[in-house]
Amino acid sequence: MGEHLWYIPNTVEPGHRGDDTRDGWGTLDHSTELALAAEEHGWAGALLGTGWGRPDTFTVAAALAARTTTFKPLIAVRPGYWHPANFAAAAATLDQLSRGRVLVNIVSGLDTPAAYGDGAFDPAQRYARTLEFLRLVRRLWREEQVTFHGEHYRVDDSTLRPRPWGAEEGRQPRLYFGGASAAAEQVAAREADVQLFWGEPLDGVAGRIDRLRTLSEAVGRTHPPLEFGLRVTTVVRDTTEQAWHDAERKVARMAREGGQDPEALQRRTAVGQRRLLDLTERGEVLDSCLYTAPGRYGGAGAGTTWLVGSASDVAAALHRYRALGVTHFVLSDTPYKEEIARIGDQLLPLLRQTPSRTIP
Repeated sequence: MGEHLWYIPNTVEPGHRGDDTRDGWGTLDHSTELALAAEEHGWAGALLGTGWGRPDTFTVAAALAARTTTFKPLIAVRPGYWHPANFAAAAATLDQLSRGRVLVNIVSGLDTPAAYGDGAFDPAQRYARTLEFLRLVRRLWREEQVTFHGEHYRVDDSTLRPRPWGAEEGRQPRLYFGGASAAAEQVAAREADVQLFWGEPLDGVAGRIDRLRTLSEAVGRTHPPLEFGLRVTTVVRDTTEQAWHDAERKVARMAREGGQDPEALQRRTAVGQRRLLDLTERGEVLDSCLYTAPGRYGGAGAGTTWLVGSASDVAAALHRYRALGVTHFVLSDTPYKEEIARIGDQLLPLLRQTPSRTIP
């Protein structure tokens, strides 16, 4: 079963992706307000981003879990920040305290490793290290006593207490993973639970799903079948015309202000980011309502392409992704608080429905 998740910005500086909130930005009270709004408006939880120079994601997630009742934090984690045994223990503890609400997003993309003492590590080995990280975390969550000697990590006679919530029935926190390179796909096929895609056109997502399913068989995957998720910006308004008017106005402001997502330049060489930026050459609007123009003016990651339209327009687009096998959706737009309510109330009920007819 998939999840419908929102996104809570995890930055010190206000103005993330055009959000106009100033008072309280970056405080626990503001983040809690967003998490409680997510609960109220039908979201299962929210992704919390990570990056050096930002608030520590795990700390924020733990605080939000303590202040909510159903909210699931999708905690972005970089293997370079954690030893896998330390992370396995922290995540299992929070999962127990929150009664099974922890979700994990493993991030192996580019960062500033020297700033946190990881500068001697060869970036070319980051996916091999991520693979070991995931294998060791899974074993520590599952097995009573673990000895593991890998190229990057080793533990001897390691036992976790407590285990994740429901571990006695085989449950553990779901592991989301992103990355579009061949090395990243090896990690996803072998050890991830959910492969996250950014807002690519349907044909690109279909091709990647087919490739990952084939690769999963080729590598002898030992876990349940890999699931798939979409992380994308959704500009939803009462009418199609209003949505496009507002989306074009936002892009015009980005062009006028020369806006630049702080992570955009760092991400431009990543395979997945390049795939998104190259879409502008195919057209400004792809499929039914995938808007590529934001990528021309500084949008990065989930802000590079947007799904634009009425709630029924965007729901139909997302149902097309679902028909390909996508079952997890991480959506957002700004201002975050306002859009949590609008998109939660207007789009989520449609997204939970089974389409009554074949969507063209």
